[in-house]
Amino acid sequence: MTITPLMPVYPRCDVRPVKGEGCYLIGERGERYLDFASGIAVNLLGHSHPDYIKAVQDQVATLMHVSNLYGSPQGEKLAQTLVDNTFADTVFFTNSGAEAVECAIKTARRFHFADGNPQRNTIITFSNAFHGRTIGTISATDQDKLRKGFEPLLPGFVVVPFNDLDAARAAVNDGTAGFLVEPVQGEGGIRPATQEFLAGLRQICDEKGLMLVLDEVQCGVARTGTLYAHEHYGITPDIMATAKGIGGGFPLGACLATERAAKGMVIGTHGSTYGGNPLAMAAGSAVMEAVLADGFMAHVTAMGDRLRQSLEQLIPNHDHLFDSVRGIGLMQGLKLKSDSRRFVAHLRDNHGLLTVAAGENVVRILPPLIIEEAHIAEFIEKLSEGARTYVPPADE
Repeated sequence: MTITPLMPVYPRCDVRPVKGEGCYLIGERGERYLDFASGIAVNLLGHSHPDYIKAVQDQVATLMHVSNLYGSPQGEKLAQTLVDNTFADTVFFTNSGAEAVECAIKTARRFHFADGNPQRNTIITFSNAFHGRTIGTISATDQDKLRKGFEPLLPGFVVVPFNDLDAARAAVNDGTAGFLVEPVQGEGGIRPATQEFLAGLRQICDEKGLMLVLDEVQCGVARTGTLYAHEHYGITPDIMATAKGIGGGFPLGACLATERAAKGMVIGTHGSTYGGNPLAMAAGSAVMEAVLADGFMAHVTAMGDRLRQSLEQLIPNHDHLFDSVRGIGLMQGLKLKSDSRRFVAHLRDNHGLLTVAAGENVVRILPPLIIEEAHIAEFIEKLSEGARTYVPPADE
């Protein structure tokens, strides 16, 4: 037998964490890594946050799982918190971002079915997007690396260029159900939507009775300095998928919707065995309590501004390697002039700095939202030293 016990679908590196402390991961041999990846925007309270740990431990000792056939005081509490602090009137809890996006797609289509227009079932999506790895969510993308070998894919999706409002408007027809879009593309290279684009999609939906569905799996839950990124644009969606940071490390996602958008989601139309279990709800409630506390999001904004300024000041010192910075809050992207994946590996293996590669040769910088200025200074020092010691391959 040559296959590994863990199915070899990830190019796993030699970092083998066994412990986490705040903004640091610690490996098997005691080596420390400054974690500016946060499990890809998941560990927003860092590692081993005491309030989060206590909430999860207390719930483990009390009740971990019951069927959704029963009432859920824990789920009702977290759902009410989300309803009170977002555009939404109702919430369905999932175990992941992909499940949340699947629920969002179903909700959008079911709205039109319930509204007497079942032919309106096509979702317009956007180039370079990432919505998950289920058959449904890869069908919603145009990325061959996600789709190749998994055909036939699902019909019902049309992909047009991101940030191209004219293309989006031209794609709308009598079969369109709505738009599915990330306000800030994550895997695609930390690409924020323009104000004109996102506001324009909202206007088209209002004019034509379509659903605006936002994928805030990566950019949501205070990552950009507001609870959800669309708040920067002054618009609200009809439906939104959230995950990653909302669980703080525990598998949790949610589909949020207005009462109107959820009109078709009645008994028997959707479900989840584990979604919304008491343990997940305890984790999510602990996260929401932290991020909604006075000053938390102001801190994210301040640290995001400081991080961006530091990156912009660093670029001229290594302009052979770095091109530009983009992003919002503590969701920043450093665009390189060469392969970002090789550079991310160099930072990790030689300088103890964890970041994440993304499309368009971008290094994603996604630190825990609890970082302080000292962490940013340490990050910039390691990044600068990494740039100084990095030798691109000859073919670059």
